[in-house]
Amino acid sequence: MSRPTGRVLTLLELLQSGGVRTMAELADRLGVDGRTVRRYVDQLIDLDVPVEAVRGRYGGYRLASGYRLPPLMFSDDEALAVLLGLLAGRRSGLTTTDTASETAAAKIRRVLPHRLARRLDTVLESLAFTAAPGEFAGPDAEVLLTVADAVRHSRPLSIRYTDREGRRSERPLHAYGIVAHAGRWYVTGTDPEVGEDRTFRLDRIAAARTLSGSFEAPAGLDPARRVVSGFATADYRHHVTLRIHGTAEGIRSRLPATVAALEETDSVADADGPATGPAAGPGTDPAAERWLRVELRAERLDWLPPVLASLDRPFVVERPDELRDLVIAFADRLASRARRA
Repeated sequence: MSRPTGRVLTLLELLQSGGVRTMAELADRLGVDGRTVRRYVDQLIDLDVPVEAVRGRYGGYRLASGYRLPPLMFSDDEALAVLLGLLAGRRSGLTTTDTASETAAAKIRRVLPHRLARRLDTVLESLAFTAAPGEFAGPDAEVLLTVADAVRHSRPLSIRYTDREGRRSERPLHAYGIVAHAGRWYVTGTDPEVGEDRTFRLDRIAAARTLSGSFEAPAGLDPARRVVSGFATADYRHHVTLRIHGTAEGIRSRLPATVAALEETDSVADADGPATGPAAGPGTDPAAERWLRVELRAERLDWLPPVLASLDRPFVVERPDELRDLVIAFADRLASRARRA
């Protein structure tokens, strides 16, 4: 590569880092005078790279928004970060389609110098993941972009949605935010026709279009917390209410916010008298323990007795009776197996 060509590419790399680069800064970084910098800028413009001049005291050059992506240049660290990001996103469900991430990675690797490509291949071949590849469907790219634009500009949406029962509907939505959680994408907002909060899976939205008008999102809204807390109150078959004596942190270690809601309550006694049990679990502060009401909804109950046993804290099952019976049966099985041992 000739020295002038190398300097033109270096200029492009500097401009791609963002912001306005002054003439003095560019001349210093390239080791040339201002007139030569202008000539290099003209060469980039001839290649359809959208460089624009910024006038004024702090003026210089910057990349303008072009009609197509300009040529990109990556350092070794940047190339590795992009490829690892595409790989991790594909495995965790944070890409719209596997095909898009695969083709993007292939394009980057195809133009890498042989030395760098060999080093990146060494990393990728040596890399192992503890989690299985994502198994969930990604959202449609056009739907994702449309919803994101509506969130940013507080514009109403109309979406075509298919619920978990397979029912299809078209409904309005004031979208407050997009949340990626556990391999799935969600949009949370309000249905303006009924004035109720709604959270939808993006992969179940077949189409989305922006409507006229605007809305105002609630102040201090946290979309991620809203989505997570919604899982704990979802309309499943069983409504479970417990009282557990322990710390919020200890209970959350087995029943996270996506599963259960916690509320502090007064001391409680079970049907046979005061609740008994150790005053505090190992490594806990007795003063920090208190009775907490735990509410959750679940389609099945058979997973709860082992979870409650793993907490090793006094608890009372308020409802349903079916869970109380399952806990007793689970305790009987443990005792029977211990005696046989």
